Amino acid sequence: MVKAFLILTLLSDFELIFASTNKTYKMNFKSIILFAFLTCTVLSANAQADKLFNKIKKGAGSIGTSKNSDIATGLRQALDQGVSKGADALSLKDGYLKGAYKILLPNEVQQMTSKLKQVPGFTNIENDLIEKFNRAAEDAATKAKPIFSKAITSMTITDAMNILMGSDNSATTYLESSTRTALFNEFKPVVVNSLNTSGALALWKKAAKAYNQLPLTKKMNPDMEVYVSNKALDGMFGMVASEELKIRKDPVNRTTQILKDVFSKQDKK
Repeated sequence: MVKAFLILTLLSDFELIFASTNKTYKMNFKSIILFAFLTCTVLSANAQADKLFNKIKKGAGSIGTSKNSDIATGLRQALDQGVSKGADALSLKDGYLKGAYKILLPNEVQQMTSKLKQVPGFTNIENDLIEKFNRAAEDAATKAKPIFSKAITSMTITDAMNILMGSDNSATTYLESSTRTALFNEFKPVVVNSLNTSGALALWKKAAKAYNQLPLTKKMNPDMEVYVSNKALDGMFGMVASEELKIRKDPVNRTTQILKDVFSKQDKK
């Protein structure tokens, strides 16, 4: 472009004549070169502007992606925190038995135990079963973390955006839909082993047999292994939901900078 300009300044003033249908046009040669020079300059500037625009656009896109990635990271941290606190608390002795998620007997079993209290050898049957069922759940709670962790790391950015702006238990709901079946498969063998070790299943079978021999009673023998496993999971997800709510509602529970940044966005929704 600079070379073209120098050539322009060295050219002598002479004219070119252009003939069109019935008219004759005269143009100074310098004018032609100047016109060409200015045209090229404008085209070059436009090309540079296009490149700059594309860079800005690309940068804006990467910034948006980065922010979305931060949201996913923040929600993973929130779930990790909820799972860790929940599993640790419930796996302690009395974590279920003396906590908010104490496992009680099903209604039909309570009817059974209330009648068996009058039978020698079963006067404390309800309390015995409740304690053993809750001990089994406490044992099983130790199995939760690895399965939860796998689901948490699999969370997509789309999942994260929906969770952040969702209800107060959206993260827990996502986690439960992703892990409930796998957790049940892990929990049940531990529950069964614990119930066998503590003598709970033997006590239950003995109590059911004695009850079924009473007159005017409806025979029953519900699967207490499945019942205890599911109630243990209900307690686990309840604990995670409680921790999620604390993080959403109280900034004090946002223990990292990214948790503070991410959940400040849902504060404004």
